[in-house]
Amino acid sequence: MRIFVLALDGVFDTGLTTVLDSLTMANSLGRATGMATTGFDITVVGMRPEVHTELGLRVPVRDMSGAPAPDWVVMPAINRMTGEALVPVLGREDVVDALGALRSWRSGGARVAAACTGTFVLAESGLLDGGEATTTWWLSPLFRQRYPHVHLDAHRIVVPSGGAVTAGAALSHLDLALWLIRNNSPELAALVAKYLVFDTRLSQSAYAISDHLSHSDPLVERFDRWVREHLDAAISLDVVADALATTTRTLTRRLNAVLGKTPIEYIQDLRIERAVHLLKTTKLTVDRIAEQVGYADGHTLRTLLRRRIGKGVRELRAS
Repeated sequence: MRIFVLALDGVFDTGLTTVLDSLTMANSLGRATGMATTGFDITVVGMRPEVHTELGLRVPVRDMSGAPAPDWVVMPAINRMTGEALVPVLGREDVVDALGALRSWRSGGARVAAACTGTFVLAESGLLDGGEATTTWWLSPLFRQRYPHVHLDAHRIVVPSGGAVTAGAALSHLDLALWLIRNNSPELAALVAKYLVFDTRLSQSAYAISDHLSHSDPLVERFDRWVREHLDAAISLDVVADALATTTRTLTRRLNAVLGKTPIEYIQDLRIERAVHLLKTTKLTVDRIAEQVGYADGHTLRTLLRRRIGKGVRELRAS
């Protein structure tokens, strides 16, 4: 399997090396164990002869002229933490050239993949339009606003859709690399994960900081603050809307635009977030914590925790 890893100036050092190390390890382990896999022919490519990581390390990119067509093109993140820093980069000359190259590779039959802010480059190329995708959780409001034709599911860590695969924030580069290996050999992917001491994660939700996301919209921020102040009581959406001098319809529309969730889903997220915090930092029983986050009994809270954190619920304190 021929893979081009596309590195642009300012590439996220960890993202780039994670992809390269994981695929190279897969090749080594495949040979060492005699697994029947095609292996990975990895080439690091760029839009300019000189490419540097965000930390200033020179990336040894290769000339693509005359190179055989790739099966996959993988786009690691560009290291920009905020929308204000990222958006201007998307108009940079080498990035614009990369958009054309990505379209050309895709039209030639290659599939494309990206993680973290690299998903913005794929979306900018139009190659994600009409399909599903994920992205780094804290930039999901910007992604939704900028790419309305992409069906964003920022809760998921890896989203395959058509000829593209996207992954979430930062270390989701590893999830993406393991997905590529698994697509070639599930047995080899499992072995690589063991060597990396890596556990599969199905969702970004446990890592997202909802308060951070809410700052993308003043009404959503006020909704977030109001709900946090009333988490220990039953919350009626009509009451919240009245308190914020808006309508339930407007609240629903604005939360969906920023967070991709309904108000009820967001309230539930906040309750579970606080419950998990209390479980980790206090000696309160699950039943007592349930009262503090607005649930009538501990059974309801336990059920929700099992749905959200799966096997991790076994680690919760017995009550």
